[in-house]
Amino acid sequence: MPLCTRIHHDGRAQLIFGLLVGILFGFFLQKGGVTSYDVIIGQLLLENFTVVKVMLSAVIVAMIGVHLLVRYGYAELHVYPGSWGSNLIGGIIFGIGFALLGLCPGTVIGAAGTGALDALIGGILGLLVGSGLFANLYPRIKPILCQGPFSAQTLPELLHLNRWVVIVIVEACMVGILLLLAGIGL
Repeated sequence: MPLCTRIHHDGRAQLIFGLLVGILFGFFLQKGGVTSYDVIIGQLLLENFTVVKVMLSAVIVAMIGVHLLVRYGYAELHVYPGSWGSNLIGGIIFGIGFALLGLCPGTVIGAAGTGALDALIGGILGLLVGSGLFANLYPRIKPILCQGPFSAQTLPELLHLNRWVVIVIVEACMVGILLLLAGIGL
Protein backbone atom coordinates (compact mmCIF):
# COMPACT_ATOMS: atom_id res chain seq x y z
CA MET A 1 0.00 0.00 0.00
CA PRO A 2 1.49 3.41 -0.98
CA LEU A 3 2.51 5.77 1.83
CA CYS A 4 -0.10 8.40 0.95
CA THR A 5 -2.87 5.78 1.10
CA ARG A 6 -1.66 4.57 4.51
CA ILE A 7 -1.58 8.13 5.84
CA HIS A 8 -5.06 8.80 4.42
CA HIS A 9 -6.53 5.89 6.40
CA ASP A 10 -4.54 6.36 9.61
CA GLY A 11 -5.72 9.19 11.88
CA ARG A 12 -2.58 9.13 14.01
CA ALA A 13 -0.34 9.25 10.93
CA GLN A 14 -2.36 12.23 9.69
CA LEU A 15 -1.76 14.05 12.98
CA ILE A 16 1.96 13.32 12.90
CA PHE A 17 2.20 14.32 9.23
CA GLY A 18 0.23 17.51 9.96
CA LEU A 19 2.53 18.35 12.87
CA LEU A 20 5.63 17.85 10.73
CA VAL A 21 4.21 19.95 7.89
CA GLY A 22 3.26 22.65 10.42
CA ILE A 23 6.77 22.71 11.87
CA LEU A 24 8.22 22.91 8.38
CA PHE A 25 5.78 25.71 7.51
CA GLY A 26 6.81 27.66 10.61
CA PHE A 27 10.48 27.11 9.80
CA PHE A 28 10.00 28.53 6.30
CA LEU A 29 7.99 31.48 7.64
CA GLN A 30 10.83 32.27 10.01
CA LYS A 31 13.53 31.81 7.36
CA GLY A 32 11.53 34.00 4.98
CA GLY A 33 11.55 36.74 7.60
CA VAL A 34 7.78 37.06 7.93
CA THR A 35 7.67 36.24 11.64
CA SER A 36 9.30 39.60 12.36
CA TYR A 37 7.08 42.41 13.63
CA ASP A 38 9.21 44.95 11.76
CA VAL A 39 8.77 43.11 8.46
CA ILE A 40 4.98 42.88 8.93
CA ILE A 41 4.68 46.55 9.85
CA GLY A 42 6.93 47.44 6.91
CA GLN A 43 4.52 45.56 4.65
CA LEU A 44 1.50 47.36 6.09
CA LEU A 45 3.27 50.69 5.52
CA LEU A 46 4.15 49.57 1.95
CA GLU A 47 7.87 49.93 2.71
CA ASN A 48 8.91 46.27 2.86
CA PHE A 49 7.44 43.74 0.42
CA THR A 50 8.96 40.61 1.96
CA VAL A 51 5.52 39.31 2.96
CA VAL A 52 4.12 39.72 -0.56
CA LYS A 53 7.17 37.98 -2.06
CA VAL A 54 6.98 35.06 0.38
CA MET A 55 3.22 34.64 -0.01
CA LEU A 56 3.29 34.87 -3.80
CA SER A 57 6.14 32.36 -3.95
CA ALA A 58 4.20 30.00 -1.69
CA VAL A 59 1.02 30.33 -3.76
CA ILE A 60 2.93 29.78 -7.00
CA VAL A 61 4.38 26.50 -5.70
CA ALA A 62 1.24 25.38 -3.87
CA MET A 63 -1.12 26.07 -6.77
CA ILE A 64 0.81 23.80 -9.08
CA GLY A 65 1.48 21.23 -6.35
CA VAL A 66 -2.13 20.92 -5.22
CA HIS A 67 -3.46 20.59 -8.75
CA LEU A 68 -0.84 17.97 -9.63
CA LEU A 69 -1.79 16.01 -6.49
CA VAL A 70 -5.45 16.21 -7.52
CA ARG A 71 -4.65 15.34 -11.13
CA TYR A 72 -2.81 12.15 -10.14
CA GLY A 73 -5.32 11.10 -7.49
CA TYR A 74 -3.22 11.80 -4.39
CA ALA A 75 -5.61 14.47 -3.10
CA GLU A 76 -9.15 15.70 -3.55
CA LEU A 77 -10.10 19.33 -3.96
CA HIS A 78 -12.95 20.33 -1.64
CA VAL A 79 -14.45 23.75 -2.31
CA TYR A 80 -17.00 24.98 0.21
CA PRO A 81 -19.66 27.65 -0.16
CA GLY A 82 -19.24 30.87 1.75
CA SER A 83 -20.98 34.13 2.47
CA TRP A 84 -20.19 37.81 2.44
CA GLY A 85 -21.25 38.01 6.10
CA SER A 86 -18.72 35.39 7.21
CA ASN A 87 -15.99 37.09 5.15
CA LEU A 88 -16.86 40.44 6.73
CA ILE A 89 -16.86 39.13 10.32
CA GLY A 90 -13.74 37.03 9.69
CA GLY A 91 -11.97 40.02 8.15
CA ILE A 92 -12.87 42.23 11.12
CA ILE A 93 -11.64 39.65 13.64
CA PHE A 94 -8.45 39.07 11.63
CA GLY A 95 -7.91 42.82 11.24
CA ILE A 96 -8.33 43.54 14.94
CA GLY A 97 -5.84 40.85 15.89
CA PHE A 98 -3.43 41.96 13.18
CA ALA A 99 -3.70 45.63 14.24
CA LEU A 100 -3.20 44.85 17.93
CA LEU A 101 -0.23 42.52 17.51
CA GLY A 102 1.24 43.16 14.07
CA LEU A 103 1.18 39.45 13.27
CA CYS A 104 -1.36 37.15 11.62
CA PRO A 105 -2.27 33.72 13.06
CA GLY A 106 0.36 31.83 11.04
CA THR A 107 3.15 34.26 11.77
CA VAL A 108 2.13 34.42 15.46
CA ILE A 109 2.78 30.69 15.79
CA GLY A 110 6.05 31.01 13.87
CA ALA A 111 7.19 33.98 15.97
CA ALA A 112 6.19 32.21 19.20
CA GLY A 113 8.30 29.26 18.05
CA THR A 114 11.31 31.58 17.82
CA GLY A 115 10.72 32.72 21.40
CA ALA A 116 9.19 36.14 20.69
CA LEU A 117 7.38 36.97 23.95
CA ASP A 118 4.84 39.30 22.32
CA ALA A 119 3.77 36.45 20.03
CA LEU A 120 4.00 33.82 22.75
CA ILE A 121 1.94 35.74 25.30
CA GLY A 122 -0.14 38.19 23.29
CA GLY A 123 -0.50 36.04 20.20
CA ILE A 124 -1.19 32.62 21.63
CA LEU A 125 -3.33 34.07 24.41
CA GLY A 126 -5.12 36.24 21.83
CA LEU A 127 -5.83 33.22 19.63
CA LEU A 128 -7.26 31.29 22.57
CA VAL A 129 -9.33 34.19 23.94
CA GLY A 130 -10.52 35.16 20.47
CA SER A 131 -11.53 31.59 19.67
CA GLY A 132 -13.41 31.35 22.97
CA LEU A 133 -15.21 34.64 22.38
CA PHE A 134 -16.16 33.62 18.85
CA ALA A 135 -17.49 30.27 20.08
CA ASN A 136 -19.59 32.00 22.76
CA LEU A 137 -20.88 34.70 20.40
CA TYR A 138 -21.51 32.29 17.51
CA PRO A 139 -25.23 31.72 18.21
CA ARG A 140 -25.83 35.50 18.19
CA ILE A 141 -23.76 36.30 15.11
CA LYS A 142 -24.75 33.26 13.04
CA PRO A 143 -27.49 35.23 11.19
CA ILE A 144 -24.84 37.78 10.12
CA LEU A 145 -22.42 35.03 9.10
CA CYS A 146 -25.04 33.54 6.77
CA GLN A 147 -25.83 36.82 4.94
CA GLY A 148 -25.02 36.96 1.23
CA PRO A 149 -24.25 33.31 0.51
CA PHE A 150 -22.23 32.38 -2.56
CA SER A 151 -21.68 29.01 -4.19
CA ALA A 152 -18.71 26.74 -3.92
CA GLN A 153 -17.06 27.58 -7.18
CA THR A 154 -13.45 27.61 -8.28
CA LEU A 155 -12.02 30.29 -10.56
CA PRO A 156 -11.91 27.90 -13.57
CA GLU A 157 -15.58 27.01 -12.97
CA LEU A 158 -16.53 30.66 -12.63
CA LEU A 159 -14.71 31.61 -15.85
CA HIS A 160 -15.75 28.42 -17.70
CA LEU A 161 -12.12 27.70 -18.58
CA ASN A 162 -9.87 24.68 -18.32
CA ARG A 163 -8.20 24.48 -14.89
CA TRP A 164 -4.69 24.47 -16.36
CA VAL A 165 -5.40 27.51 -18.54
CA VAL A 166 -6.41 29.46 -15.43
CA ILE A 167 -3.40 28.16 -13.51
CA VAL A 168 -1.00 29.27 -16.26
CA ILE A 169 -2.61 32.75 -16.42
CA VAL A 170 -2.65 33.22 -12.64
CA GLU A 171 0.89 31.86 -12.27
CA ALA A 172 2.14 34.22 -15.00
CA CYS A 173 0.49 37.17 -13.25
CA MET A 174 2.06 36.25 -9.89
CA VAL A 175 5.51 35.75 -11.43
CA GLY A 176 5.05 39.09 -13.20
CA ILE A 177 4.31 40.79 -9.87
CA LEU A 178 7.43 39.24 -8.34
CA LEU A 179 9.54 40.40 -11.28
CA LEU A 180 8.03 43.88 -11.07
CA LEU A 181 8.83 44.12 -7.36
CA ALA A 182 12.39 42.97 -8.04
CA GLY A 183 12.72 45.38 -10.95
CA ILE A 184 11.74 48.42 -8.89
CA GLY A 185 13.90 47.36 -5.98
CA LEU A 186 11.19 46.39 -3.53
